[in-house]
Amino acid sequence: FIGNIVKCRPPDNRKPEPDEMAACLPFLERQIALLKPRYIVTLGATAYTGLFKEEEVAITKQRGVWREFNGIPVMPTLHPAYLLRNPAANRDVWADMKAVLATLGRTPPAPARA
Repeated sequence: FIGNIVKCRPPDNRKPEPDEMAACLPFLERQIALLKPRYIVTLGATAYTGLFKEEEVAITKQRGVWREFNGIPVMPTLHPAYLLRNPAANRDVWADMKAVLATLGRTPPAPARA
């Protein structure tokens, strides 16, 4: 399931304001309660700060460190748009995803051969 911290796109696709995230958070919390996920992966600083109701954070410092939201383990990682601008960060996200897979008791797929 893919959920968003806000339920509508802000004007000009700008970053959501804290009050917009706060207004939408109860909807996301209800979705999470209904779905009962075993794990959550947040993609980017906006998702992280919105979910944890924190001030602006440097996601590059938060990524890869397990947190907990309402008893559910959360792995913060980088947003896909960031990876398009910074391809070297793909390694960081892959490390985060391997940690999620390990927690699920799964083995990461072997690298593709060229």
